[in-house]
Amino acid sequence: MVLEMKIPSPGESITEVEISQWLVKDGDIVTKDQTIAEIDSDKATLDLPAEASGKITLKAEEGDSMSVGDIVCLIDTSDASNSESINSESPLENIKEEKNIEPNKIEEVSITPLARNIASDKGIDINEIESKGDKITKDDVLKVVPAMGSSNHGGRIENREKLSMLRRKVSERLVSVKNETAMLTTFNEADLSKIFDIRKKFKEAFSQKYGVSLGFMSFFTKAVTRALELYPDVNSMIDGNEKISYNYSDISIAVSGPKGLMTPVLRNAQELSFAAVEQEIKRLADNVRNKSITVDDLTGGTFTISNGGVFGSMLSTPIINPPQSGILGMHNIIQRPIAVDGKVEIRPMMYIALSYDHRIIDGNQSVGFLIAVKEGVEDPENILMNGKVKKSLGLN
Repeated sequence: MVLEMKIPSPGESITEVEISQWLVKDGDIVTKDQTIAEIDSDKATLDLPAEASGKITLKAEEGDSMSVGDIVCLIDTSDASNSESINSESPLENIKEEKNIEPNKIEEVSITPLARNIASDKGIDINEIESKGDKITKDDVLKVVPAMGSSNHGGRIENREKLSMLRRKVSERLVSVKNETAMLTTFNEADLSKIFDIRKKFKEAFSQKYGVSLGFMSFFTKAVTRALELYPDVNSMIDGNEKISYNYSDISIAVSGPKGLMTPVLRNAQELSFAAVEQEIKRLADNVRNKSITVDDLTGGTFTISNGGVFGSMLSTPIINPPQSGILGMHNIIQRPIAVDGKVEIRPMMYIALSYDHRIIDGNQSVGFLIAVKEGVEDPENILMNGKVKKSLGLN
């Protein structure tokens, strides 16, 4: 029996995907639920598991765009027994076979006549040319550029590859922000001394109880949700000629992963405790990095927080994550001298930035919002915790 595997629906509103990478070859024996490919949508990279065991026939190539419901491969289930026999082979037999290989025998390189002529003209050693197929082709040779002044060895490689669907979509959205919004950025700075004091006093007990670190993101998330309540226009979006406002805060958290920057969403952040914020951020970040993030995790969001400080950024102008109207940029923490009550003191300082859509957010709203965030992180005990630090951290 031959099973036709079709492209599944990754989520609502997604109708097209791209084959990012095949993890098996045409004719391989696969087992049920084995991951056979990675597929890119405009929101995330997802694994494609085999629906049955058997011999696979690929019906698409890497980089092909396919619609949901298209046939992506065939699986001949009558060959499923072969996978069992392959897996049951004795390891000792494999070792014996390997021992019979002549160590000094080098397999002759297969190359097309045209590719051989081009390599000869350019002085390129064919043994240094990498090929994805069985033969070295003209395109493989042209990717190898010999270094200036050299005749044979020391080639320089220039790679050209198609952008993934996810990266293309991100690029389109970033360009559209510049072209379709009136984006401005306002800046301020925050003294994080009191957060340092709280973390120093309670981070060990917090980590032991909840299994996560007491980081800066929970303080900034709680400060942002408070500021969004005070300045609701920052938590709004434009849809045509209408403004959409929200009485909840779904905070998108920028996370760097193998496929680039993603923004999983922290749902109802205004209701979460400090511990719940830290645990959920860790879960979402881990899922991004091990490529198990779901489309649902990436969908929605009313406001974004981006922490460029983890990469060492001191100051930046973050770009709005459409269709949202605002994004907070966090940066690295630097011990700097500042004036405190007429005296110079060294304090842990961070520059913070708010990029916003001026079509919907006025200047006084943006400045007021950023000051509210500053107030929250500079005096978390009184403003974010109502004077009850241990209770807010769940340690009482």
